[in-house]
Amino acid sequence: MDFTTITVEILKALSLIAGSYGLAIVLLTVIVRLAMWPLSVSQQRSMRKMQLLSPKLKEIQNRYKKDPQVMQKRMMEFYKEHKFNPFGGCLPLIIQMPIFILLYTALISPQFIEIAGKSSFLFINRLDATIMSHAGKIGDKTFGVEKNDVFSTEKTAVVYTDKGAIKDVKIKNPSKAIEKQGEMVPGKSVDLKIKLDELNLPFSQLAKVQKADISIINNNTKEIEHITFKKSDSLLISNVQTQAVKKVYHYDVMFLIALFGISMFFSQKFMSNMNTAAVDPAQKAMQDQMGKMMPIMITGTFIFVPIPAGVLLYMVVSNIIQVAQTVIINKQLEAEDPSPKASIVDSDAVENAKNITPAKEK
Repeated sequence: MDFTTITVEILKALSLIAGSYGLAIVLLTVIVRLAMWPLSVSQQRSMRKMQLLSPKLKEIQNRYKKDPQVMQKRMMEFYKEHKFNPFGGCLPLIIQMPIFILLYTALISPQFIEIAGKSSFLFINRLDATIMSHAGKIGDKTFGVEKNDVFSTEKTAVVYTDKGAIKDVKIKNPSKAIEKQGEMVPGKSVDLKIKLDELNLPFSQLAKVQKADISIINNNTKEIEHITFKKSDSLLISNVQTQAVKKVYHYDVMFLIALFGISMFFSQKFMSNMNTAAVDPAQKAMQDQMGKMMPIMITGTFIFVPIPAGVLLYMVVSNIIQVAQTVIINKQLEAEDPSPKASIVDSDAVENAKNITPAKEK
């Protein structure tokens, strides 16, 4: 069982608890954010400390700007003295990336589309829908296509021999196993072929194959159709009907992308506003600029890169929870140390540095 299948099974289990796949994604988001709570505390503590230490770091950088090697050495000594890892705040983001990728691959997978692709939630019509599609109706054995659409197969097939059916026969290379014969014209049938030896069967059984039922996926639209292929010499072949379909814009997904941009903007703003201790004006201006630009850049990317509505739902809910986490964690940190400026920043490292000239360091 691969990670995509495991993720789909987790969503299936959560849907039984929550009552729908939309709520399952929300519940999964809550579970992930709660599991990451200690890392979020560590991230905000790291950001808080970085801002408090930044004036002293700037002094070191200014003093040794003509000698980068000595500057790097002094900065590392300063980090070590204050037990600070400048990359510690990046860990939650790094951990979230695999979760995002797993959820993305799960929601565009044939397994999810077949069991829950049509699931709706609140204003979202389909959890697997992207901002634009031209897919036909799933299950009618007719693909809605454009001229350059390409196909792949599911990972397994049902193979029929003269002795009966063999289930769950693995296809060696699902992404490249299927080929189009000739040019595809929307509205006309297209010939599809698969080499017989793509089936993971002994040669003795391959010789007895008569036909195979294989799920075919339009990679561009994620439409799935269950197609029967007949054996012809060393090939499995099938003539499949297609239809020309118009591109459809899903305004519910567009609204979800807008919600993501807004929620990310406020999430960034809260993170910035609640960690302002000892920040010099230049650093504050840079943070504010990044807080405005990042949501615009990422939201703009999602307009052109097809992201399923279910993944966008996960990200919106995650941003909302992050805002709440930021408020709660900052209150927790303030309770732990209401006056961190006086207790965290020790100027001994810089004072010691002032007593050593760059020339002596060399």
